[in-house]
Amino acid sequence: MDFSNMNVIVTGGASGIGKAVTQGIVKCGGHAIVVDLNVEAAESVRHELGEKNVSVYKVNLGDSDEIRSVFARILNDFGQVHVLINNAGIVSTVNFDEVTQEEWNKTIAINLTGVYTAISAVYSSMKKYGYGRIVNVASVAAKRGGGLLGTSAYAASKAGVIGLTKAVAREGAPYGISCNAVCPSLTLTPMTANMGEERKKKILSTIPLGRGASPEEIANGILFFASDMASFATGEISDIDGGVTMDG
Repeated sequence: MDFSNMNVIVTGGASGIGKAVTQGIVKCGGHAIVVDLNVEAAESVRHELGEKNVSVYKVNLGDSDEIRSVFARILNDFGQVHVLINNAGIVSTVNFDEVTQEEWNKTIAINLTGVYTAISAVYSSMKKYGYGRIVNVASVAAKRGGGLLGTSAYAASKAGVIGLTKAVAREGAPYGISCNAVCPSLTLTPMTANMGEERKKKILSTIPLGRGASPEEIANGILFFASDMASFATGEISDIDGGVTMDG
């Protein structure tokens, strides 16, 4: 995979799957633009991978106005953004009858509205250049209705990401813009590190491969769709879940 001379935005690029994607972008010659709320972690990644290879912007992905403002600054700073990877998100594990309106609104705001806003903020520029690669991180929960880690609010937000991915793929195709998504299952990241052993064992029992994914295993699929190796793929919802879904 070759990202030479490409500017790639990675939301949530400072840890977990996002950090693995950032590392892959730099390894393959690209410039990673890490958009994250945790600036300290993002700056640490920048230091690790080289300041000329990584740029850092602080964004609260639950704030649409802030996303648009910061993304406008990124476009002004770099001219063209070739790739947008919407990786950032939160997990909601509350049972449906305990989901508050606040929990619902927060989950949808970050996981779905934040993805829409990020795409919207770069879409016109990608149309102008006649080129764009967008990759969204959905979840196996979107297809199963939860049941592994995230529950109803999370599953609904990620199902929305799948629908949005297909719509952007359909409308963006005439302008050279592709849009694909990946659906991970349990991934061994800081976000899942504090899971109880009983819950972890229960989740692993539903994964045919019998283990969780490393962040790099999910990142490999994301990087494929972000690259020109996937030049004829758009609107694809790819399961990287250890065999949980097995779509026909």
